[in-house]
Parts: sequence; structure tokens; C-alpha cells
Amino acid sequence: MAVLWLVLLVGLSTLNLGVFIWAAIHHFLTAEIPSALKHPVKLRFLHCVVLYVIALGKIFEKMKICSMPRFIQFFQDLIIIKKNHNLVVTNMCFGTISVRLFQPKAVSSELRRGIIFYHGGGALCGSLDSYHNLCSFLAQQTDSVVLSVGYRKLPDHSHPCITKDCLNASIYFMKNLMTYGVDPSRVVACGESIGGGAVALVIQALLSFPSLPRIRAQVLITPVMQAVNFRLPSHQQNQNVPFLTNDILMIAVCKYMDIDFSWKDALLNGTYMPLDSWKKYSKWLSSDNIPRRFKSKSLLPEFSGPFNETAYLEIKHILDTEVSPLLVEDKIIAQLPQAFLVTCENDPLRDDALLYKKRLEDQGVPVTWYHVEDGFHGCIFLFDTHLFSFPCSIKIAKAVSSYIKGI
Repeated sequence: MAVLWLVLLVGLSTLNLGVFIWAAIHHFLTAEIPSALKHPVKLRFLHCVVLYVIALGKIFEKMKICSMPRFIQFFQDLIIIKKNHNLVVTNMCFGTISVRLFQPKAVSSELRRGIIFYHGGGALCGSLDSYHNLCSFLAQQTDSVVLSVGYRKLPDHSHPCITKDCLNASIYFMKNLMTYGVDPSRVVACGESIGGGAVALVIQALLSFPSLPRIRAQVLITPVMQAVNFRLPSHQQNQNVPFLTNDILMIAVCKYMDIDFSWKDALLNGTYMPLDSWKKYSKWLSSDNIPRRFKSKSLLPEFSGPFNETAYLEIKHILDTEVSPLLVEDKIIAQLPQAFLVTCENDPLRDDALLYKKRLEDQGVPVTWYHVEDGFHGCIFLFDTHLFSFPCSIKIAKAVSSYIKGI
């Protein structure tokens, strides 16, 4: 028996070492670290860890031990939650939706501002725990009541679960603001990455609930705003920049939208898109709407190759406005609240926010834009991790809290 355990231990150790070596080699062969990024060694190490976890998750998935998303979530939940003695933190459920409420302990003579927060993670990861420290920071720095929404995600739940959970939790919260000591005229919807996209989708949906208090402001941090055009300048320029490389982005999109991974190239190249559809959406999604300074001379055409009708039939559900909030009509955009948009130069999703910025401004919606030259996708997730934090992480967290304090 001891020999069997020894063989098993050696086998597992060899597997882990082999996978990590593969991840490191893959990183150095494919990853691009722009010169503007600070602490490149730290970033390289963290990206190798990400690739290692994803690769090991795929192996376990093929062995039918556990799914790849669940394996990633196991690792993310190892993060250390910091206790803030100035806040009361309460875990609750709104129906089947887990939420976490952060309330300042100090007595206030007036109702406080409210923040509804939707975390990131591309539906593969992200949780109440992994974004706990950020929500705690926002609650204390802005003296606000923060509701963090723990929506359901992969592997058990796919589209449109995130939007529905975020909307239902928000409606319940908005109906009971006085219970939580929140001023109905000062509620902010805030989200990062796919959570930023959820902000846009939720506030659009809330327009159909006139009896509820109106959202005062929307805060979108490096948001996912569309799943139609993956040939924007930022996608081409940053396709191999950690942490959101093209490979990881496509894994997240295909799994959440229940698209077979064999259609990845059609999705990336746009060959699934009928010409008539592109004529309709290009006025909002074309790279012509991106400021010149964000474009390089070596950009490829937005759509290449002949139209693939079979791909269209498999992928066409991504053209739904409940997937891509950038596709709604002008009359809806014009009704939205003021916005604070955070973009990172080295983020493949940078141009999603820039397209949204233009749409809002064209309809007269006030926009405050905060651009981080040394930022990369997901950096705010690391803002309070000390050893693994980056200057851009702290800058974004402070900029968001500063904006919200002005609401």
C-alpha cells in the first residue's frame, strides 16, 4: 500500500510539474508584455499560474474528474478575505441569488449612497469572496452601502443567467432601499469586465420598471459590451497580453454562450456575419468610431473571408441585445444615467468601452472617462493583494471611489 501511495504521489507531482513547465513555455512563446506595463516579471509569473490552472482544469475535465470552470473556481476561492472592523458584512440570499451586503458601522444622520456591484470573471470565475476586498474598499472609502451580487455562472449556468440574476437582485434591492438605509436618489450600478456589461444590460432593463427609483450613475470598469466584432483595434493589438488573451476570451465566450469551440475562428474573423447585419450594426461597432490615436497602421480588415451560413445559424444568438448592450436603439441609450468608464490601454476590451462612450455622448449622456496607460484587463482584481498588486490596480480603485463620492 505504501508503494502505491508513493507511486501516486510521484505521478501527481510529475503531472503538476509537467503542466507548469508547459504553461511557462506556452507563455514565453505567445505572451506579449507591452513596455508600458509595470512589474513585467510579476505579470509573467501570474500569467503562467493562470495558464497552469486552465491547463490542469482541462486535463481534469477530460478525465471527468471535474469541469474546468469548477477547478478554476476552487483556486480562486483560496484568496484571503480581509476583515474590515468599520463595516458590517452580511451574507444573504435574494431568492436563489447569493448576495453580500457591506454597511458602514458608523451612525449616519442621513440615508447613505447605495452601490450595486457585479463582479467580473467571464462567467468562468469571480465570486463574492474574490471581490470581497474591493467591495469592502468601496464601502469604506465612499461611506456607502454596497450590495455585491453573487450571480450563478459556469459550469452549471450559462447565458442569460448572469443578466437575469443581476437584474432580479437589483430589483429586489431597489424595492427595499429604505430597509438598508440607502437614499433612493443616490444608487450607483458598478461592475467590472462581464460585470460591467451586466451594468449596461441591467440599467437598460430597469427602464421598463418606472415605479422603481432610477439608477443615478453607471460605473463600468473594463466592460464587455459586445460579442459581435472581435477585430477591433484593441482585440488585434492586445490579443496576447495577459490576462485576457484571445484564447482565454474565446473559451469564456463560447462556454457562456453555449457555442461549440469549433466555431471559434468564424467568431473571431466575423465570417458568420451576414452583410446586411453588419450594415445595420457597423454604425455602432465599426473601428471607424475608435479615436485615431488607438489605431495602428497594421490593422487587419474587420471581417475577412466569405460568409459562412452554417456558422451564422450556430452563432446568431450573440446578435441579441441581451448579449451585446451596444446594439440597442438610440432612444434607449438616451435614457441612461451618467457614466464613469474605465479603460486600460493593454486590454483587448478597451474599445468596447470606447464605443459605448461614443454612443452615450452622441445621445447627450454625460460621460467621465478614466484611461490607464499601464493597465491591463483584470488588474483591479489584484488591487489589495500587496505582493501581487500593480500600480494600475490601485489607481483604478481610487479613481472609481473618487467618482462615486461625488454622486
